[in-house]
Amino acid sequence: MKTSSWTFVFGAWLIAATATLGALFMSEIMGFAPCVLCWYQRIFMFPLVFILAAGLFPFDPKVLRYALPLALVGLLVAGFHLLLVAGYIPESLTPCRQGIPCSTVQVEWLGFVTIPLLSFFAFLVVNALLITAYLKTPQ
Repeated sequence: MKTSSWTFVFGAWLIAATATLGALFMSEIMGFAPCVLCWYQRIFMFPLVFILAAGLFPFDPKVLRYALPLALVGLLVAGFHLLLVAGYIPESLTPCRQGIPCSTVQVEWLGFVTIPLLSFFAFLVVNALLITAYLKTPQ
């Protein structure tokens, strides 16, 4: 039972680490400046890499108490950003007053894959894995 929970937490860590490295690559190597909502999403994703790693060795099921709230709020921010880019939320409701507008699409692969979509799916998968780990962990 403990091994399967560890596997789900490890998968969540792997997704969080990949998303963190991807965000750093896009901003530092490719030169894309992050908008305000992107910074908020980074605030919730980047600590997950360290929190989940600390809870893996040795495995501590209580790591879910710390990681899940970060991942859930990050998912909400990413969902808001995704709806903003899609045009469902007006630009006037965003915190992006300076710098790059939050509705700007800097990357679009295959005609629909944007940076906010990647962030949303990363948070979605991390949440799914952490909730599954929580449900598999004996209470």
